[in-house]
Amino acid sequence: MDTARQADPVRQRAFRDAMGLFPTGVTLVSARGPDGEDQAITANSVTSVSLDPLLLLVCVEHASRLHHVVLAAGRFAVSVLGLDGEPLSRKLALRGHDTEGALAGVPHHRGPHTGALLLDDALATFECATTAAHPGGDHTVLIGEVLAVEMPRPEAEPLVWHRARYTALAAPPDGEDAGATDLTG
Repeated sequence: MDTARQADPVRQRAFRDAMGLFPTGVTLVSARGPDGEDQAITANSVTSVSLDPLLLLVCVEHASRLHHVVLAAGRFAVSVLGLDGEPLSRKLALRGHDTEGALAGVPHHRGPHTGALLLDDALATFECATTAAHPGGDHTVLIGEVLAVEMPRPEAEPLVWHRARYTALAAPPDGEDAGATDLTG
């Protein structure tokens, strides 16, 4: 090993800044506990895992109120936020937030497969049954089998998180094809 090129130890701030260069979508992750307690958080650590079976991954911080609820419930839901979802995202990103108060006046309903809260105006929603929970430092990595998918507003612009701030996708230049490319491999 070339000791002259050894890097300084990775610092949390440098790691966060570097990860901030990777734009992600913004979601609401929710669960309803066995006692009927609803909790929801803003999350951008959400991704597809598998098409056969359909699996979705979400990372939930141990310190969040959602953590114990989602583990006890064994089911959760994800609502993909549009640009108009930024105010709700900000409320649900605050530690100690009141989920019921944050959702007051926001159209939502309970998912039939999970009982978790789903946003009526989401771009897409997913209801999942937890198939695995893996320790991941100060988070738990949840793998969920997708039970249901809905797309209430697939045409809406997504809310994006990039460089530690909310943003939108840029429109393609005039004359360029905005068609989708399948990157699932």
